[in-house]
Amino acid sequence: MLNVLFIDMNSYFASVEQQEQPRLRGRPVAVAPVLADTTCCIAASYEAKRFGIRTGTAVGLAQRLCPDLHVVEARPALYVQYHHRIVEAIESRLPVDTVHSIDEMSCRLLGPERRPDHAERIARQIKQTLRDRVGPFVRCSIGVGPNRFIAKVATDLQKPDGLTVVLPQDLPHRLHGLGLTDLPGIAAAMRGRLRRCGIDTVEQLCALDKQQIREAWGSVVGEYWWHWLRGHDLPELPTRRQTVSHSHVLPPELRRDTDARAVLIRLLHKAAARLRSLQYWAGQLDVRLSFMDHPKWSDQQTFELCQDTLTLLEAFEAVWARRPRSALTAKPLKVAVVLGDLVPDRSAPGPLFPQARNRLALARVMDRLNRRFGSHTVYFGGMHGVSQAAPMRISFTSIPDPSLLA
Repeated sequence: MLNVLFIDMNSYFASVEQQEQPRLRGRPVAVAPVLADTTCCIAASYEAKRFGIRTGTAVGLAQRLCPDLHVVEARPALYVQYHHRIVEAIESRLPVDTVHSIDEMSCRLLGPERRPDHAERIARQIKQTLRDRVGPFVRCSIGVGPNRFIAKVATDLQKPDGLTVVLPQDLPHRLHGLGLTDLPGIAAAMRGRLRRCGIDTVEQLCALDKQQIREAWGSVVGEYWWHWLRGHDLPELPTRRQTVSHSHVLPPELRRDTDARAVLIRLLHKAAARLRSLQYWAGQLDVRLSFMDHPKWSDQQTFELCQDTLTLLEAFEAVWARRPRSALTAKPLKVAVVLGDLVPDRSAPGPLFPQARNRLALARVMDRLNRRFGSHTVYFGGMHGVSQAAPMRISFTSIPDPSLLA
């Protein structure tokens, strides 16, 4: 029986822009975080993909590949608004079980919904509802399968605007024609590991027994894969966040040492607020700098678990003071902060001393004020003058709190 219906929005950011801007419809479109040749495309329309433009393609290269390319600056708040409209439209037909990212969500099928004809009819109704309530240019591919893994794979079998049903009796041989990296969870590093084990094709992967695939993965996760490839509907694996990070490509007017520092402080403010929103504590800060005319530099600082912005800023100043003197006169291009060694609220001991408790209380008051009156209402002075720089970007794996979008 079929258990999961998976929705994957096609070229999501680019298609939203085409829906919003009629002049872009039918034209090659790339969405970039800033309008600069040195940044990368974060989305490309299907018209642009025909020229070889993909997520991660440098804007300058994309414009050479397609001289008629329309590059538009990303509008994260708009994409979040559309996301909620999409979820609402889907739920008018079938409850959304899990939101996996800004452009992916899945629904569980129950009772007669699990029959292939019924499931396909629901999928077509969802597509029509999205066209009517969200817009005809915001298209999706829908996959239906016996588990979430197979349903997600099915969304990639027909794009754009596809609908594919994979029946349990078609597995695993229905997958044999795919490449290893066509399977979600296998990227270049995992493909290399599998190849070192003599596994070059999906057919070879499917032929492994439970012990062999567990050894290939080097963990019990391999055994989950054995079941997923055969359509078995297992409980989801527990996940834990590893980092909270923010990065920004500096516009030309901010490519100086002092401005890079201010933008990094701005990014750290956002990362700290997000850390608290996600209910995690951090024990390490990484600061990273890329330059136009100097080697990359990064350094890190460890500290007692914390959530408050002031303690993280002190850690940042310790790292910043260690940057090489040669970097002071170089042109910074990209900056990033990464909070690591994360521990969830339930496992964190919390602040023991009055000063730490006061700092955390201050941070939470700042969060409340910024949520109520705007994200730049209260901040530490180090980011003054660049409060509008480095606006929130949307990760494809999480939906930001609307209060953090500025």
